Amino acid sequence: MDISVEGKSISLAQGAKFEDALRAALSGKRLKSVVAASCQTGNVCGAADSKCVRYDLSAVIPENCVEIEPVYIDSPEGREMIRHSASHIMADAVKRLFPSAQVTIGPAIENGFYYDFDYERPFSQEDFEAIEAEMKKIISADVPFVRSMLPKAEAVELFRAMGEHYKVEIIEDLQVDEVSLYRHGEFVDLCRGPHIPSTGYVGAFKLMSVAGAYWRGSEKNRMLSRIYATAFPTEKELNAYLAQIEEAKKRDHRKLGKELELFTFHEDVAAGMVFWLPRGMLLRTILEDFSRKEHLKRGYEIVQGPQVMKVDLWKISGHYDNYRENMYFTEIENEEYAIKPMNCPAHMLMFNHHIRSYRDMPVRMFELGVVHRHEMSGVLHGLLRVRQFTQDDAHIFCRPDQLEDEIIGVMDFIKDVLQLFGFEFKVQVSTRPEKSIGSDEAWERATSSLIGALERIGMPYTINAGDGAFYGPKIDVKLMDALNREWQCSTIQVDFTLPERFDCAYVGEDGERHRPVMVHRAMLGSIERFIGVLTEHYAGAFPLWLAPCQARILTVTDNQAAYAQEVCDRLKALGVRAEVDLRNEKLGYKVREAQVAKIPYMLVIGDKELEEGKVNIRPRKGESLGAMPVEEFAAMVKEECMEPFKRGGMSYTFS
Repeated sequence: MDISVEGKSISLAQGAKFEDALRAALSGKRLKSVVAASCQTGNVCGAADSKCVRYDLSAVIPENCVEIEPVYIDSPEGREMIRHSASHIMADAVKRLFPSAQVTIGPAIENGFYYDFDYERPFSQEDFEAIEAEMKKIISADVPFVRSMLPKAEAVELFRAMGEHYKVEIIEDLQVDEVSLYRHGEFVDLCRGPHIPSTGYVGAFKLMSVAGAYWRGSEKNRMLSRIYATAFPTEKELNAYLAQIEEAKKRDHRKLGKELELFTFHEDVAAGMVFWLPRGMLLRTILEDFSRKEHLKRGYEIVQGPQVMKVDLWKISGHYDNYRENMYFTEIENEEYAIKPMNCPAHMLMFNHHIRSYRDMPVRMFELGVVHRHEMSGVLHGLLRVRQFTQDDAHIFCRPDQLEDEIIGVMDFIKDVLQLFGFEFKVQVSTRPEKSIGSDEAWERATSSLIGALERIGMPYTINAGDGAFYGPKIDVKLMDALNREWQCSTIQVDFTLPERFDCAYVGEDGERHRPVMVHRAMLGSIERFIGVLTEHYAGAFPLWLAPCQARILTVTDNQAAYAQEVCDRLKALGVRAEVDLRNEKLGYKVREAQVAKIPYMLVIGDKELEEGKVNIRPRKGESLGAMPVEEFAAMVKEECMEPFKRGGMSYTFS
């Protein structure tokens, strides 16, 4: 059979293995760095209709395979495989040290892996040294991972004889005739695979933490010990990752939020809900004002819907059937109401408020809408995962012929905003999930429109199969912060279904009623989450235009107190966010406190500045700028605030 490997055509006998094909096409370091192979039987791997499957190198090449794509150890897929295989190695080590421990599941996760164990006592970090030492022995032995297939009944008996009751339960729940097993050395585990060729491919690893986890996520089941770890192809990559974690701890928005007095939480009275302190609320207000102004400039109308609406509305929208586990409900005068988890149903009612003409289209409605979602307490995480949050949410009602242009307009908006904050980003198209509403035709039209818009503007994208909203496919924009971590904030969703359910219509040029298409989109996403991301991205040192306090006035002695207050008042009148420190403390102490508070500018006033009617400028970073008049400093602040907007080709007016 003739097969292409990275553009090179090779001929192989039937029954050849992937490792045979790769040896024929590759050599040297490239060959040694391959850990698996993807076999393509349709279009390019990753495309919407791809038939691309990953295989072990020792697997026989399927007869319908037309192209093989090597999976390299340093690729994202390769790192995922390293971690998946390392989880088996960790389970093996635990079983060697603690033979009565039962193994359950051990998947690769973002940046690492975990394995859940049932043992007579919870594991602790004191166990890590011994487990790591045993893992090193297994890795040094460089034993191969070997796949085998076993009839379901035989697999049940195998694991029952081993005393692995959790594996037995998993297998019995599978609707299959046979299952795949992987063995390295004496250790055997239930697994779909694929795996790296041998244990020696795990270059570096580290056990990170341990936590409790209920079996299958249910509080009714037994509590297990979950050991988290990470693995990389090389020690250098592991060390870089560990250094990044340490930097992330310093940037943790929960820590900085407390230190900078931005926000707080009171889990005893309002778990998952934020108490905004004055500085944080000012930061949030600046961000929201920016969002409102930008939306108005781009043709959006600002609206606001109610917080609580009858359950009947949510049944029409499909949220009740597809989302109610995330919703809060209440009763008013014996009728059931829901606290809104999303803004879209209210916007559809507002669209139907009067008859629309095709000339009125598109209609763009924007709302900074407060929503509530029932999140489990275990997943709440500072500003990043809350139960009450505000979306910079918008819904665009347009004619089908306007759809791609509207998607492109939103993408341009997203690009401008993310570049303003210094974020790079990448794009995914998330397709139809199993739990969804609407016809196949509607989903195909919506998905084609998203992909068509991205291809028109030359925007690279990948497919995230099955992760769309229940009412439509979406573009997910994932930004990368200063530590190169990914965050999903912006989204564009195309919906042909809800306008149908709410009987939305406009009068066409032919005088007939026509159904609009609805685009759901968020720019920053959750305001709370975005501020959390920004806080960590900037390490709390917000750019001047966003800083809650732009300048702190510091006096040398009490003699300058009256002038310092006058300067503060003048700066505020000139649009500079300023505060004054009149405490009877040494200047050095005041300067250090202002630096810790990450104030962009410190304005020092001594007798000389008092006499000359000036202020001495000390930036947060860098050398003193010397003395200058108050008005000159205010003009400098305004000019500096405009710099990031000018770099992005945006115009903006500060109020």
